[in-house]
Amino acid sequence: MNQDMFNIAKNGKGFIAALDQSGGSTPKALAQYGVSEDQYNGEDEMFAEIHKMRSRIITAPAFSGDKIVGAILFEKTMDGEIEGKSTPSYLWENLKVVPYLKVDKGLEEEQNGVQMMKPMPELDALLERAVKAGIFGTKMRSVINSANADGIAAITAQQFEVGKQILGHGLVPIIEPEISIGAPDKQECETLLKAEILKQLDQLSEDQNVMLKLTLPEQAGFYSELISHPRVVRVVALSGGYDLEEACKRLSQNDGMIASFSRALSNDLRAGQSDDDFNATLATAIDKIYEASVAGQSNAEAA
Repeated sequence: MNQDMFNIAKNGKGFIAALDQSGGSTPKALAQYGVSEDQYNGEDEMFAEIHKMRSRIITAPAFSGDKIVGAILFEKTMDGEIEGKSTPSYLWENLKVVPYLKVDKGLEEEQNGVQMMKPMPELDALLERAVKAGIFGTKMRSVINSANADGIAAITAQQFEVGKQILGHGLVPIIEPEISIGAPDKQECETLLKAEILKQLDQLSEDQNVMLKLTLPEQAGFYSELISHPRVVRVVALSGGYDLEEACKRLSQNDGMIASFSRALSNDLRAGQSDDDFNATLATAIDKIYEASVAGQSNAEAA
């Protein structure tokens, strides 16, 4: 493991940019950006368009290791290039931003109030490629829609089972059991999930360290026991559909959590913006997310 990357992942000031929209969510992300489906033909052209968008974000002046500690990439982004370098190499060598890779293959149909991850039969091969590409860690998402104890236990167990497979390749997994912000019993979901995560963390050995990516909780400071757990490198927050203002407000109230926002980061970016407008819009979003992340971080350090 790259110790410099580990130190930034654990202690760096800033947030993790989530640039990992996959095949299912790419058309929606492109439409939001101002590139409609009639502007590309087929999957290859679609991914070329999203790579252009991500490259524009990554090469913008405000996107740097000063405020961004990591970036989560989609597989095709990992395989792509920016200014003649592989994307992970560009992030680390040029910007000192730690590269992560999204590894899940999407969600199963809902059962017991949750959507488990689909099987990943080629995961080991993908992880081997990730290691060669200079990736530090991974991210995998599943979703909780209601407070079903059996479902939440199963989804957490699956996340940690795959997490151990990832740890076996020397990578740090980001465990992401997202709670839907529309869940009618969201706070009860959080209580059940925290208990299951603590159960799983306590079973890890001293050399097995993970990160957690969680929906911003209803009660400020609710995940403090997870943040302080010796097996947790970092707890990061997903925006989950909250707009930038609401996401940053909630984040700043949760000491020790930093952001890992996707939609809230790129919501106001448009393909048709001039470079000056695009860069200014991105810089504003980065500054807001950074300030909210550092507010929680600074409060935790002072405690």
